[in-house]
Amino acid sequence: MAGINALMGKKIGMTRVFSEDGSSVPVTVLEVGPCVVLQKKTTEKEGYNALQLGYWERPLKRLNKPARGHVAKAGVDTGFRFIREIPVEDPNEFEPGQELTLSDANISQLVDIVSVTKGRGFAGTVKRHGFSRGPMAHGSKHHRAVGSSGMSAYPSRVLKGKRMPGRMGGKRKTVKNSLIVDIRPEENLLLVKGGVAGAINQMVLVYFK
Repeated sequence: MAGINALMGKKIGMTRVFSEDGSSVPVTVLEVGPCVVLQKKTTEKEGYNALQLGYWERPLKRLNKPARGHVAKAGVDTGFRFIREIPVEDPNEFEPGQELTLSDANISQLVDIVSVTKGRGFAGTVKRHGFSRGPMAHGSKHHRAVGSSGMSAYPSRVLKGKRMPGRMGGKRKTVKNSLIVDIRPEENLLLVKGGVAGAINQMVLVYFK
């Protein structure tokens, strides 16, 4: 059976490991899988080849009736917090209800990790974009304000794309080419070099290259 090219997981946190020469390497610990196959999508029926995977078990009583019927059709007796589709070459190599772990993945040295950044709420330009503040003396009336943002005569408006205060964070982000430092399939753990966007327990999607 061909391996899977992507799996869901969650961010556990950060730590460090020591290489053979004694140098410290910062790593992010990800718990990847197990994921359960809920549905097969084929070119003949849906127009593309993919697997629908469920991750992070959830009690059935938390699901509505359509969702309960969907997992029951796959022969699974539990619900899931997250359901995502993963492209595969041949869905017929997998079966509904099958559990996929790191042992079933096509793992090389690099991975792409998709997650959602931490939500910071409404933020000003100093925090959101790194603008400089004004003088902090009492005579100044310009401390952390935006400053000039548009033109007076022409075109008499604020140009689209101007960096302004607004909602910060909470966006989908992909960290590409993260180096795998260690793999522990028996614990479903994957250690990658550097940081991964998102808070602790944030769901991540790991694409193996």
